[in-house]
Amino acid sequence: MAYGSALEKKLARKTTRAIVDFDMIEDGDRVMVGLSGGKDSWALMQVLDALRRRAPIDFSLVAVNVDSGYVDYKHETIARTCEARDWEYRIEHTKIGEIIDDKLDEAATPCSLCARLRRGVLYRIASDVGATKIALGHHADDFIETLLLNLFFSGSLKAMPARLVSDDGQHVVIRPLVYVSEEEAREYTEQAELPVIGCCCPVCGDLSLQRQRMKRLLIGLEREHPGVKQSMLKALGNVGERHLLDRRLNPVAELRRTVAQQLDATASTAAV
Repeated sequence: MAYGSALEKKLARKTTRAIVDFDMIEDGDRVMVGLSGGKDSWALMQVLDALRRRAPIDFSLVAVNVDSGYVDYKHETIARTCEARDWEYRIEHTKIGEIIDDKLDEAATPCSLCARLRRGVLYRIASDVGATKIALGHHADDFIETLLLNLFFSGSLKAMPARLVSDDGQHVVIRPLVYVSEEEAREYTEQAELPVIGCCCPVCGDLSLQRQRMKRLLIGLEREHPGVKQSMLKALGNVGERHLLDRRLNPVAELRRTVAQQLDATASTAAV
């Protein structure tokens, strides 16, 4: 696909808006892209490379692939593709698959543990390669699905941040595709003729997983009410704090606590 196609311009606009809205990339940044070989990470790498060539700021890219150690995973295809496009890359071979098999029983879902282990590897490599930002390929649908997962199963009202500073303050994780839909990422990857590679995880695509259920739910909702996913994404940036039940966000309750504390302090002083 030639640079500057209509689809690429569309994704570039959405990605640029996300970068500006959430202050994701600055002049001089070295951005490490988590490249799994799936459609989303390929789309992210491709569009960031297109933006890098035309951006008014200077930043560099390095693709990092974390090989979990599953048999038949085609990491060599990722290497050949990066070399053909003159992308700097690094492939890190790990035993994450074995660790998961050892620590979890057969009935447990490995996704959460796998994500934590992979994130740890990415943090370590980011330090090795001198990356100032870590870019992940989560798109708009991922944000919406995460919102529903937390709402239905965790009792919390949250999705995922577009820009996140790690707990130790050493790393900044960004998600530049927050405004890009899954379908747009898929189409872009196909047009760019990038090879989508399965992760070879034994539960990948398991329809019984909660995230797959949320995906099917959203497909049905979007079919019946076109635009509902876009509305949900917009809602994540349009939070009415005073209309929620979290007492930490309730200014009236906070005011009452402050007044009560002041009254107690006044009473104590008067007693003295």
